[in-house]
Amino acid sequence: MTDRERNGYTLTDDATRIDVDRVHRWLADESYWATGRSHELVSRSITGSVPYSVFAGDEQVAFARAVTDGATFAWICDVFVDEAHRGRGLGGWLVDTIVEDMTARGVLRLLLATRDAHEVYRRSGFTPLEGPDRYMERDRRPTRNAILGRA
Repeated sequence: MTDRERNGYTLTDDATRIDVDRVHRWLADESYWATGRSHELVSRSITGSVPYSVFAGDEQVAFARAVTDGATFAWICDVFVDEAHRGRGLGGWLVDTIVEDMTARGVLRLLLATRDAHEVYRRSGFTPLEGPDRYMERDRRPTRNAILGRA
């Protein structure tokens, strides 16, 4: 992916630009899903994923990552926008970019979980799972109905 520009922000998948200390602080101190996550674990999770960041100039202001095999499945997680930059569509932009990027790679099934941002993810095409309403998916596999036991 080449860097994308929008309203003074740059979205990139260049992992060398990530401010790991900042991402760790966001996840460990400010998120509800990764409270207390160690710096080493955050760093390892970034290394094992396809990370995406949004920058305002040289300052990282948002982050998300996709855990994927690059062929059949991706889990979108750790979507975080710095409080000072919320309300500007950066989270949706991150997710839409990940969906586009994964789709271009042929990945047809994307999942994520959220406690409170269902509307944000619906706008990106995600729907609730047939199971617990905390989880959402974007499943475009042609075999989905058969897997769920539907005609």
